[in-house]
Amino acid sequence: MKRRKKARITINQRNRILICIAVVVVVLVGIVAIVRGIHKRNLSAFEQVEQEGFVYTDQPDMDIDLLTPNEYSRPQIALDKVKGVVVHYTANPGSSAKQNRDYFEGLKDSHITKASAHFVIGIDGEIVQCIPTAEIAYASNSRNQDTVAIECCHPDKTGKFTDATYQSLIRLTAFLLGKFDLTTDDVIRHYDITGKNCPKYFVENESAWIDFKEDVNQFILENGET
Repeated sequence: MKRRKKARITINQRNRILICIAVVVVVLVGIVAIVRGIHKRNLSAFEQVEQEGFVYTDQPDMDIDLLTPNEYSRPQIALDKVKGVVVHYTANPGSSAKQNRDYFEGLKDSHITKASAHFVIGIDGEIVQCIPTAEIAYASNSRNQDTVAIECCHPDKTGKFTDATYQSLIRLTAFLLGKFDLTTDDVIRHYDITGKNCPKYFVENESAWIDFKEDVNQFILENGET
């Protein structure tokens, strides 16, 4: 009788131990999940995009209106491997994407200068592609050979973009980063190449430039795929 009672106690103790172990495991798993969640929330969007491998590959809506091949705005010189995206502003307040595209087109006749860009984003957010990304544009000086250039229109002399322009710039930049396997570390201003005050608002407001790149990463995080 005593032996049976002792055996029952041993089994009960074993069950208690197993239950305790199970509870500890559940608690530890919960703690790990919480810690990971906190860590992830503390990461910047850039770090999350890098760690998770997010990319955005959906081409935004755009009007493909390529320039006529000519030596002043579309020389049809092959672009080397794309290593960066350069953001510019038109320095022509109130003008549209189409007007700036047509200015580049007119250089074939006027011969005033050599200038162009791969894309122009208008005040209403419209995107016009002027040059294929496989060719150079006359936009970024010493980086013409390995960068894609985006010109942005603006309503006034501050150079600040409208929200529509800004959102299109985020979407287009995210698409180009995905297309060419780049990160926002590879997104630069014309200013970063030559010291020119371009794009004006992003040069004079450094925090706005930092916010822009974080907004691009956040967009990729929310809309991209791994």
